Amino acid sequence: MSLSFRRVLVANRGEIAVRLVRACREAGVQSVAIYSAADVGAPHTRLADDAYEVGAAPASESYLSIERILDVARRAGADTVHPGYGFLSENADFAEACLASGLVWIGPPPAAMRLVGDKSAARGIAAASGVPVVPGYDGADQDAATFARHAETVGYPLLVKAAAGGGGRGMRVVESPDALSDALGSARDEAAASFGNGALLLEKLIAPARHVEVQILADAHGQSSTSASATVASSAGTRR
Repeated sequence: MSLSFRRVLVANRGEIAVRLVRACREAGVQSVAIYSAADVGAPHTRLADDAYEVGAAPASESYLSIERILDVARRAGADTVHPGYGFLSENADFAEACLASGLVWIGPPPAAMRLVGDKSAARGIAAASGVPVVPGYDGADQDAATFARHAETVGYPLLVKAAAGGGGRGMRVVESPDALSDALGSARDEAAASFGNGALLLEKLIAPARHVEVQILADAHGQSSTSASATVASSAGTRR
C-alpha cells in the first residue's frame, strides 16, 4: 500500500524529532523540522530536508503554538503533521486544526484524544466502566485548599500529576502535607510550560508498583495490532 503523504512536518524537537526524521527518510518521505530560537542548528534541524524557525525560546511561543506551526506547514508545503510525543501530541485542538487545514494527521482521531488525552477524564472513563483506579482527586476545582482537603482523604504519600501530561513532566511525589503547596506550584508551572495546560490531579502513591502497558497501533484502513509489556517500577515512574 502506497503512502498518502510525501512531506511530513515534525512538530517536535530533540531526539524525538531526530527519530521521526530518520523514519521519514527510510520511508522515502521528505521531512520538515521546526525549531525555536533556542534550537538554531540543533541535530534534528540539520537532518531534516528543510527546517523553519517557529518562534521564540519559550515552548508556549514555539512548539506549543498551533497557529505558528500551521503557518510553517503552509509555507513549507507539508501535507502531513507528526507530533511525536509530548508538547502538542495529546492536544485534540491541534489535531483538529491540522485536519481542518487539509493536512494528514499522524495520530489518533481528535475524538479519541479527548477521551483519554486528559488523565482526569481518562480516570472518569475507567471508573464509569468498572475499571479499578488508584484513589485520588481529579476534579475541576484546582484551588489549593481543595487539593489539601482531598490529599488528607487520599492519604500520604501521594502523587501530584499533570492532567494533560506525559513522560513524567508535571509529576511530584509528596510525602507530607507540608510539601504539598510547593509540589502543586512547581508541577503546575512545569505542566503549563510543557503542555500549555496547568491542570493537576492527585493519586495515592503506590510503591513498589507494576507498570502494565498495552500499545495499540492502527491505521485509517482498519488494520491494527497490539502489544503488551510489564515492568516493575515505582508509581512515580509510571507513565500513562
